[in-house]
Amino acid sequence: MITVVIASYKYGHLAAHCIESLLSQTQAAHRVIFVDDGAYDCSHLPALYPSIEFILRPVNLGVVDNFHDLLMMVDTEYVIFIGADNWLRSDAIALLSSANADIVTYDIVVTGELKEEIHDRVPGETQPYQGDLYWDREGKHHGSMMYRTVLAQKIGYKKRFHDGIHPQEDWHLWDKMLEQGASVSSVKEGLLFYRRHRENFLKYEHLAQTPKEHDAL
Repeated sequence: MITVVIASYKYGHLAAHCIESLLSQTQAAHRVIFVDDGAYDCSHLPALYPSIEFILRPVNLGVVDNFHDLLMMVDTEYVIFIGADNWLRSDAIALLSSANADIVTYDIVVTGELKEEIHDRVPGETQPYQGDLYWDREGKHHGSMMYRTVLAQKIGYKKRFHDGIHPQEDWHLWDKMLEQGASVSSVKEGLLFYRRHRENFLKYEHLAQTPKEHDAL
């Protein structure tokens, strides 16, 4: 059984697309938990999607504390975290359900108005794909991999960079699970549509002046 956690910070205008991608899966996730981490722009969603578990935080916890708190709520065998500005292919849960490893990775389709920015972020790692970009992540880390919950909970989302602002919680979890002998398998399909858009950048412009951590989704 799989729980999908949808995490949002200032993505309320994009979140319905992500939710619909979970509700239209060929095989349903056991639980879908949606969290608005203190941005106050998702209050319209619970009435539209009564089957989804919603957490609307009154204050921003930031990505590390928010993700750690949510991870500890999960009671299914596996868990996936996905940003509310992204979405899953309709057969993603069915394909991931057939995997049997402590960490299951899969490929990514990079899309959105600023998709070409990925060339600066990861030079040479993507290829053209149906008007978007295909990012091969076989056996490699990314933020929306599927984790075996019990092992992930032993480690948790905890690590930050030295500046205390930018999180590296996904890398910490990946590294520590591998150190503990976690098995890794890969689904060779582009299951996550990773949207690169201007809000990815605009919402962080004030960080240089404000030492506050926000969700880096």
